[in-house]
Amino acid sequence: MGFGDLKSAAGLRVLNDFLADKSYIEGYVPSQADIAVFEAVGAPPPAELFHALRWYNHIKSYEKQKASLPGIKKALGKYGPADVEDTTGAATDSKDDDDIDLFGSDDEEESEEAKKLREERLAQYESKKSKKPAVVAKSSILLDVKPWDDETDMAKLEECVRSIQADGLVWGSSKLVPVGYGIKKLQIQCVVEDDKVGTDMLEERITAFEDYVQSMDVAAFNKI
Repeated sequence: MGFGDLKSAAGLRVLNDFLADKSYIEGYVPSQADIAVFEAVGAPPPAELFHALRWYNHIKSYEKQKASLPGIKKALGKYGPADVEDTTGAATDSKDDDDIDLFGSDDEEESEEAKKLREERLAQYESKKSKKPAVVAKSSILLDVKPWDDETDMAKLEECVRSIQADGLVWGSSKLVPVGYGIKKLQIQCVVEDDKVGTDMLEERITAFEDYVQSMDVAAFNKI
């Protein structure tokens, strides 16, 4: 079990394929599993590995809350597809180690038999993953948009919010919710494609209407 060397192109491809039908490394919410793999990757994956890049950018948005995410960090080799050999501890192995490192350095000498086995295993893995249909990860987000005061034109505020258009963004129902002293906030639902639209982008675009909007908060975030 494992991803191989997540600093290598091969390891990142395994991660990308693994995330083709998943939003997170384990389960349906961000967890310490995501943080462990995120830290091992270390830098944004290339654009062509869009599943891995979408996941990386999403987990990066939890950087300030990473300590509070659920779960317990395990060894990196405990995560990932079951049919890929864990090579995270390969650096500590002796030169006489007989284990076959599927994602070892190109500089290391390997026997013809080991090379053939590595190539066959990789081919089988890529073939199996290529048969899986691509799944578009989506989220339902409930936003709280707060005006400056009770004199703010809330109809105009909502019009401004709904004027924000982007590929992968669909606005849903909305309502005004009292917050006190005659002030009401706009509570509005939207559905986004995770690899195209993030909460940071929504906040930046919404708060740009500074004549009407004081702030924006995420009231609820659910995977679909």
